[in-house]
Amino acid sequence: MSESKRDDIVEKIEELEDTGKFESGLPGFLGTIDEAIAKTEAVILAMGVILMALNTCVNVIMRFGLGKGLFFSDEINRVLIVLITFAGIGYAARHGRHIRMSAIYDTLPVMGRKVLMIIIAFFTSVVMFFLCYYSFGYIETLYGRGRVLPALNMPIWIMYVWVPIGFAITGIQYLLTGIKNFTSKDVYLSTGVVDGYADTESEV
Repeated sequence: MSESKRDDIVEKIEELEDTGKFESGLPGFLGTIDEAIAKTEAVILAMGVILMALNTCVNVIMRFGLGKGLFFSDEINRVLIVLITFAGIGYAARHGRHIRMSAIYDTLPVMGRKVLMIIIAFFTSVVMFFLCYYSFGYIETLYGRGRVLPALNMPIWIMYVWVPIGFAITGIQYLLTGIKNFTSKDVYLSTGVVDGYADTESEV
Protein backbone atom coordinates (compact mmCIF):
# COMPACT_ATOMS: atom_id res chain seq x y z
CA MET A 1 0.00 0.00 0.00
CA SER A 2 1.40 3.41 -0.95
CA GLU A 3 2.09 6.06 1.70
CA SER A 4 -0.43 8.51 0.21
CA LYS A 5 -3.14 5.87 0.08
CA ARG A 6 -2.48 4.90 3.70
CA ASP A 7 -2.69 8.58 4.74
CA ASP A 8 -6.05 8.90 2.96
CA ILE A 9 -7.40 5.89 4.85
CA VAL A 10 -6.21 7.22 8.21
CA GLU A 11 -7.71 10.64 7.45
CA LYS A 12 -11.06 9.12 6.53
CA ILE A 13 -11.12 7.00 9.71
CA GLU A 14 -10.31 10.04 11.83
CA GLU A 15 -13.10 12.03 10.17
CA LEU A 16 -15.63 9.30 10.92
CA GLU A 17 -14.46 9.05 14.53
CA ASP A 18 -14.72 12.81 14.99
CA THR A 19 -18.24 13.12 13.56
CA GLY A 20 -19.59 9.80 14.81
CA LYS A 21 -21.37 9.44 11.47
CA PHE A 22 -21.82 5.94 10.10
CA GLU A 23 -21.52 5.37 6.35
CA SER A 24 -22.39 1.92 5.10
CA GLY A 25 -19.98 0.29 2.69
CA LEU A 26 -22.80 -1.69 1.08
CA PRO A 27 -24.17 -0.68 -2.31
CA GLY A 28 -27.73 0.28 -3.21
CA PHE A 29 -30.68 -1.00 -1.24
CA LEU A 30 -28.58 -2.91 1.31
CA GLY A 31 -26.64 0.25 2.12
CA THR A 32 -29.87 2.21 2.59
CA ILE A 33 -31.20 -0.42 5.02
CA ASP A 34 -27.90 -0.50 6.88
CA GLU A 35 -27.78 3.26 7.35
CA ALA A 36 -31.47 3.42 8.34
CA ILE A 37 -30.91 0.82 11.07
CA ALA A 38 -27.78 2.69 12.20
CA LYS A 39 -29.70 5.96 12.61
CA THR A 40 -32.51 4.22 14.48
CA GLU A 41 -30.02 2.55 16.84
CA ALA A 42 -28.25 5.84 17.51
CA VAL A 43 -31.52 7.59 18.40
CA ILE A 44 -32.65 4.73 20.66
CA LEU A 45 -29.32 4.59 22.49
CA ALA A 46 -29.09 8.37 22.89
CA MET A 47 -32.65 8.64 24.20
CA GLY A 48 -32.14 5.66 26.51
CA VAL A 49 -28.98 7.09 28.08
CA ILE A 50 -30.50 10.59 28.40
CA LEU A 51 -33.68 9.26 30.02
CA MET A 52 -31.70 7.08 32.43
CA ALA A 53 -29.49 10.01 33.47
CA LEU A 54 -32.50 12.31 33.84
CA ASN A 55 -34.45 9.73 35.85
CA THR A 56 -31.49 9.09 38.16
CA CYS A 57 -30.77 12.79 38.71
CA VAL A 58 -34.40 13.62 39.48
CA ASN A 59 -34.60 10.69 41.89
CA VAL A 60 -31.45 11.83 43.74
CA ILE A 61 -32.71 15.42 43.96
CA MET A 62 -36.09 14.26 45.26
CA ARG A 63 -34.48 11.93 47.81
CA PHE A 64 -32.08 14.51 49.26
CA GLY A 65 -34.29 17.56 48.76
CA LEU A 66 -37.69 16.23 49.78
CA GLY A 67 -36.63 13.16 51.73
CA LYS A 68 -38.45 10.78 49.39
CA GLY A 69 -37.36 9.50 46.00
CA LEU A 70 -39.47 8.43 43.04
CA PHE A 71 -40.96 5.03 43.86
CA PHE A 72 -40.84 3.94 40.22
CA SER A 73 -37.31 5.18 39.43
CA ASP A 74 -35.55 1.82 39.84
CA GLU A 75 -38.02 0.03 37.57
CA ILE A 76 -37.65 2.67 34.85
CA ASN A 77 -33.89 2.21 34.99
CA ARG A 78 -34.32 -1.59 34.72
CA VAL A 79 -36.36 -1.12 31.53
CA LEU A 80 -33.83 1.34 30.10
CA ILE A 81 -30.87 -0.92 30.93
CA VAL A 82 -32.42 -3.76 28.92
CA LEU A 83 -33.13 -1.37 26.03
CA ILE A 84 -29.60 0.10 26.01
CA THR A 85 -27.92 -3.29 26.35
CA PHE A 86 -29.70 -5.02 23.50
CA ALA A 87 -29.81 -2.00 21.22
CA GLY A 88 -26.12 -1.54 21.99
CA ILE A 89 -25.00 -4.98 20.80
CA GLY A 90 -26.08 -4.13 17.26
CA TYR A 91 -24.45 -0.72 17.49
CA ALA A 92 -21.17 -2.26 18.67
CA ALA A 93 -21.24 -4.81 15.84
CA ARG A 94 -21.90 -2.07 13.30
CA HIS A 95 -18.83 -0.12 14.43
CA GLY A 96 -16.58 -3.17 14.85
CA ARG A 97 -16.31 -2.61 18.62
CA HIS A 98 -17.06 -6.10 19.96
CA ILE A 99 -14.23 -7.84 21.84
CA ARG A 100 -12.37 -10.23 19.52
CA MET A 101 -10.13 -13.17 20.34
CA SER A 102 -7.66 -12.56 17.51
CA ALA A 103 -4.52 -14.57 18.36
CA ILE A 104 -4.97 -16.90 15.37
CA TYR A 105 -6.56 -14.21 13.21
CA ASP A 106 -3.56 -11.88 13.65
CA THR A 107 -1.10 -14.47 12.34
CA LEU A 108 -2.95 -15.02 9.05
CA PRO A 109 -2.24 -13.27 5.73
CA VAL A 110 -4.83 -10.92 4.24
CA MET A 111 -6.73 -13.64 2.36
CA GLY A 112 -6.74 -15.88 5.43
CA ARG A 113 -8.17 -13.07 7.54
CA LYS A 114 -10.84 -12.41 4.92
CA VAL A 115 -11.93 -16.07 4.83
CA LEU A 116 -11.95 -16.30 8.61
CA MET A 117 -13.89 -13.04 8.92
CA ILE A 118 -16.53 -14.32 6.49
CA ILE A 119 -16.90 -17.52 8.52
CA ILE A 120 -17.06 -15.57 11.79
CA ALA A 121 -19.62 -13.09 10.44
CA PHE A 122 -22.00 -15.72 9.04
CA PHE A 123 -21.65 -18.03 12.05
CA THR A 124 -22.28 -15.16 14.48
CA SER A 125 -25.29 -14.12 12.40
CA VAL A 126 -26.76 -17.63 12.71
CA VAL A 127 -26.16 -17.61 16.49
CA MET A 128 -27.86 -14.22 16.84
CA PHE A 129 -30.94 -15.37 14.90
CA PHE A 130 -31.00 -18.56 17.01
CA LEU A 131 -30.99 -16.47 20.22
CA CYS A 132 -33.62 -14.19 18.71
CA TYR A 133 -35.90 -17.19 18.12
CA TYR A 134 -35.50 -18.47 21.69
CA SER A 135 -35.93 -15.01 23.21
CA PHE A 136 -39.37 -14.85 21.58
CA GLY A 137 -40.18 -18.08 23.42
CA TYR A 138 -39.01 -16.52 26.68
CA ILE A 139 -41.26 -13.50 26.11
CA GLU A 140 -44.21 -15.80 25.40
CA THR A 141 -43.55 -17.56 28.73
CA LEU A 142 -43.51 -14.24 30.60
CA TYR A 143 -46.67 -13.15 28.80
CA GLY A 144 -48.43 -16.36 29.81
CA ARG A 145 -47.51 -15.87 33.49
CA GLY A 146 -49.05 -12.40 33.53
CA ARG A 147 -46.49 -10.90 35.91
CA VAL A 148 -46.24 -7.11 36.22
CA LEU A 149 -43.73 -4.61 37.61
CA PRO A 150 -45.00 -3.59 41.08
CA ALA A 151 -44.52 0.18 40.80
CA LEU A 152 -45.24 0.79 37.13
CA ASN A 153 -47.89 -1.93 36.93
CA MET A 154 -46.49 -2.73 33.50
CA PRO A 155 -46.39 -6.33 32.20
CA ILE A 156 -42.85 -7.65 32.60
CA TRP A 157 -42.78 -9.11 29.08
CA ILE A 158 -42.87 -5.59 27.58
CA MET A 159 -39.51 -4.85 29.21
CA TYR A 160 -37.89 -7.72 27.32
CA VAL A 161 -39.25 -6.88 23.86
CA TRP A 162 -35.88 -5.32 23.05
CA VAL A 163 -34.08 -8.63 23.53
CA PRO A 164 -35.22 -10.32 20.27
CA ILE A 165 -35.07 -6.98 18.45
CA GLY A 166 -31.45 -6.49 19.53
CA PHE A 167 -30.48 -10.04 18.54
CA ALA A 168 -32.24 -9.66 15.17
CA ILE A 169 -30.50 -6.36 14.38
CA THR A 170 -27.13 -7.80 15.39
CA GLY A 171 -27.77 -10.88 13.25
CA ILE A 172 -28.61 -8.69 10.27
CA GLN A 173 -25.47 -6.63 10.86
CA TYR A 174 -23.19 -9.67 10.88
CA LEU A 175 -24.97 -11.05 7.82
CA LEU A 176 -24.31 -7.78 5.98
CA THR A 177 -20.70 -7.85 7.18
CA GLY A 178 -20.26 -11.32 5.66
CA ILE A 179 -21.76 -10.09 2.38
CA LYS A 180 -19.49 -7.03 2.42
CA ASN A 181 -16.39 -9.22 2.82
CA PHE A 182 -17.59 -11.41 -0.04
CA THR A 183 -18.04 -8.46 -2.40
CA SER A 184 -14.90 -6.41 -1.62
CA LYS A 185 -11.16 -6.96 -1.73
CA ASP A 186 -10.68 -5.58 1.81
CA VAL A 187 -11.19 -7.26 5.17
CA TYR A 188 -14.11 -5.59 6.96
CA LEU A 189 -14.92 -5.80 10.67
CA SER A 190 -18.36 -4.40 9.83
CA THR A 191 -19.97 -2.95 6.72
CA GLY A 192 -18.30 0.41 7.32
CA VAL A 193 -15.14 -0.46 9.27
CA VAL A 194 -12.05 -1.76 7.48
CA ASP A 195 -9.74 -4.08 9.40
CA GLY A 196 -6.99 -1.85 10.80
CA TYR A 197 -3.91 -3.72 9.57
CA ALA A 198 -1.37 -1.78 7.54
CA ASP A 199 -0.88 -4.53 4.95
CA THR A 200 -4.56 -4.80 4.14
CA GLU A 201 -5.39 -3.12 0.84
CA SER A 202 -8.29 -0.72 0.97
CA GLU A 203 -10.94 0.40 -1.48
CA VAL A 204 -11.13 3.85 0.14
